Amino acid sequence: MEIVNVIIAAVAGFALGAVWYNVLGSAWMDAVGIERDANGKPKGGPSPAVMAMTFVMQLVVAGMMRHVFELGGIDTLGKGIVAGIGVGLFFISPWIAINNANAGRPVQLSAIDGGYATLACAVMGFVLVLF
Repeated sequence: MEIVNVIIAAVAGFALGAVWYNVLGSAWMDAVGIERDANGKPKGGPSPAVMAMTFVMQLVVAGMMRHVFELGGIDTLGKGIVAGIGVGLFFISPWIAINNANAGRPVQLSAIDGGYATLACAVMGFVLVLF
């Protein structure tokens, strides 16, 4: 049954990303430098291949979080949320910031992407201990 938890956690993280980047889409596109069409949407629209890869990567993160939670005895909602925040804030976000800094990207991009990583990992942590 653990694989079901991982899949549900990945879906939850992916869904949060849809909301997060819908709300912060304009600021994110400005920070990345994405060209927009007349409607303010990215030219060419979202790539199905990128969306599929994004979901697969969500599965990888959720699967590893489940493994670490099992090893660490993280089994309550509070522990799951706090551990998820820790993963997002102290593992994923710094790596995003390193990559963006080396690519000459604005700090705002790291804040947007790191904020998403932190909240998504918190949601995944919640889901992983919920069932």
